Amino acid sequence: MQPLHVSTPLVESLPLAAAFGAPVYLKMEALQPSGSFKLRGLGHACRLSVAGGATQLVASSGGNAGCAVAYAGRRLGVPVTVFVPASTSEWMREVIRHEGAAVVEYGAAWDDTHLYAARYAAEHGAAYIHPFDDPRIWDGHASIIEECAAMPKPGAVVVAVGGGGLLCGALDGMHRVGWADVPVLAVETEGTASFAKSVAAGRLVTLDAITSIATTLGARTVTARTLEWAKRHTITPWVVTDRAAVDACLRFANDHRLLVEPACGAALAAVYERAAPLAACGSVLVIVCGGAGVNRELLDKWDREV
Repeated sequence: MQPLHVSTPLVESLPLAAAFGAPVYLKMEALQPSGSFKLRGLGHACRLSVAGGATQLVASSGGNAGCAVAYAGRRLGVPVTVFVPASTSEWMREVIRHEGAAVVEYGAAWDDTHLYAARYAAEHGAAYIHPFDDPRIWDGHASIIEECAAMPKPGAVVVAVGGGGLLCGALDGMHRVGWADVPVLAVETEGTASFAKSVAAGRLVTLDAITSIATTLGARTVTARTLEWAKRHTITPWVVTDRAAVDACLRFANDHRLLVEPACGAALAAVYERAAPLAACGSVLVIVCGGAGVNRELLDKWDREV
């Protein structure tokens, strides 16, 4: 089946290399048609669902997953309903509507939205597309690394973590291309660090609330698959402040003329700030996960608020 996503550029970043002190490579997932890496895995899941007979799709999302499902539904010719939590910006809602999907608000945080959306899908005979906890999604996200296989093996891969779908997919891809020995830095912001807390506790930890502006990292509990990976691959959780994430977005906009969300800025911040676990790694590959929910006005607003 023809994928819905595009093959994105892999570029060497001289500005980040100057800040980091070693070669930095960027996988530019912000250039996907839906604005983020989400289109790879969710587009794959949507295509398989429709091929299996689904006539409508339902998603729950703080933004990028919903946008990816909306895009996929439009391309596949099936209606889409996206349920969003109250924290979702009006800009992001309009982006989703622009793709032709219906947008319905439910719940204060994504976890509540997810439960309602899954129930709605079951009651209406629709295919529910989970934003991160589905092997089909991980399989789709693995293509990010597969497209990087021809580059020199990096010393580390830097990944932002929300629910863990990107992390799981990247690890699947790394093991497929012979990068099983390459460590991963899994980056979250303060207030979304459910993965870091889960690794520290040795079990899944559910946050009481999401208290970061990086709302697209806002899953209070990561998929259990991330902890399974932590037992068989070298993964170091790393937590940055909202201020660092926004500063990285601003700096990246100047360095590469591209706007990304704070969720993506978190991963970039780890490189700009020379995160300690990367010190001995040499070159790094950063997945620039992107984000459709950003514009100049929102970036300025986040800069004022943090």
